[in-house]
Order: sequence, then C-alpha cells, then structure tokens
Amino acid sequence: MNKKINWSPLFFVGPHVILFAVFIFLPTIYGIYASFTKWNLINDPVWVGLQNYKTILLSTDSTFHFQFTNGLKNTLIFVVLSVPLLIVIPLMVAVALEHKQVKMKSFIQSIIYIPGLISISAAALIWSLIFNKQLGITGNVFGSETVWASTQPYAWLIIIVITVWGGVGGNMIIYRASINGVGRDLYESAEIDGAGAIRKFFSITLPSIRFPLIYTFVMTTAGAFNVFGQPLMMTDGGPKQSTTVLMMYIRQLAFSHGESIAGMASAMAVLLGLVILVISALQYYVMNRNA
Repeated sequence: MNKKINWSPLFFVGPHVILFAVFIFLPTIYGIYASFTKWNLINDPVWVGLQNYKTILLSTDSTFHFQFTNGLKNTLIFVVLSVPLLIVIPLMVAVALEHKQVKMKSFIQSIIYIPGLISISAAALIWSLIFNKQLGITGNVFGSETVWASTQPYAWLIIIVITVWGGVGGNMIIYRASINGVGRDLYESAEIDGAGAIRKFFSITLPSIRFPLIYTFVMTTAGAFNVFGQPLMMTDGGPKQSTTVLMMYIRQLAFSHGESIAGMASAMAVLLGLVILVISALQYYVMNRNA
C-alpha cells in the first residue's frame, strides 16, 4: 500500500532553504572562490591561488597587510570593549526587572528595547549631535571642549556608547524570557534556607540560564566582529585610522572610488570569517564543557 506523501512541511521549510541558499550559501561559496582571484567586479576573475593571502599575511611592507592587521586590531578592541557590556548590562537589567518592587515592567522593557529598532545611521546622527562640540549637550551643558570623534580614547567611547545603547534591549529580552522559565519554587526554597539576592543569582539564576548565556555570548561576539556602521558613522575611522575596523577596509577595497580590488577584499573577509569561527567555537567549548 502506497503511503501518501505529506508535502506541507516543504511549504514551511522550502522558502527558508531557498532564501538561505540564494542570499547566504551561494554568496559565501563565491566569496571564497573570489578570494583566490584577482577581480575588479567588472572583468572576469583571474585565478591567482594563494597570492592574496600571502600578501595579506606575509608581505609586511604591503598596504594590504597594514590594512588587515590594523583593521583586525581595531576590531578586537571593539569586541573586548563592547561584548562584556552587552552581556552584563542586559543581564543586570533583566534580573532587576524581576524584582517584586519594580513597577511598570513591560513599559520599562519597551523603553530599553526601542533603541534596537532604530537604524544605525539615524542613531549615529542623534549621538553625533549629542557629542558635537558646538551643538551638543556635552559642549553647551557640560562645557566640554573635546572634539570627541577626533580624539582618543573619546572616539572609542562614543562608539561603545551607541553600541551599548542600541544593543542592550535584544539580549535583555532573551534573559527575561529565560529567567521567567526558572521555577519559583527554587527561589522560595533558597529563601527558606536564608539565601540572599546575590547567592540566589549565582546559585540559581545563572546555572538555570546557562544555554541562553552561551547563545548570547557567541552571537554577540560574532556580531561585534562584523561591526561597521558605528565607527564609520561616528568617527569615520578616527584619528590616524585608530577606529577603522576590518569591515571598513573590506568595503573600501571592494566598493570605494576607483578600481575595485574585490579579490583582496574577499580574502580579508574569509580570514575574518575564520577568526569568528575559531573564537565562537572556543567560546562554546569553554562555556559548555561543564554543562
């Protein structure tokens, strides 16, 4: 007896598979291929093998080597400065909102989440005006004479401020949903045993939301490595290219004025992808080995 094939799952999964293949999988495969070529986006790619990678990694007198090392260094600085804040602050806010004495929790949550819905360009315009020497609050209210975008470490400071302002809400939502799933009886038992708020946080809350923490940590780190809009819009690379991240160099090589160097840009993008992959795998291993 022939069984009737159920095609309904295909209608749900199919569009996602098609979109993934067209916009992620195929461009990734072609990008890897392009990294082994000399290509200007107009003529056909010319195969050069590992030449692009040798230039980036080994030719210390090459401009491309400087761009890659400087861009990767600045990207790592951004990751180190922003990721801990984007993990700790949302977690603290989520825990605070669970306190019984806090009123209007949904309203507060919405206010904190709204900045994440604003585009980077609009948010950068808002914060650029705030930090503007002549027009901003920092100059007119607090009397600051600092040109924030052109002076270090202030250039990094304004980039981190806009990043945290826009990124706290998303992780906070994940943490709140996870904390709501923790059994109330665990906290009640801890209170009976005399545990305080700090003890309950480290003994009950953190272990119970371990996997959401791993997820947000890995995804936030991966997103931070792909930073582009904040340093471009807020500081335009900063003084002496001190905030020019790797994605800015990749975009400059591939799509800037003049002849495109898309093959070299693709090689940098592949190397950045490998860095993200290795660090994400290490994060997952370290955080999950005792689970």
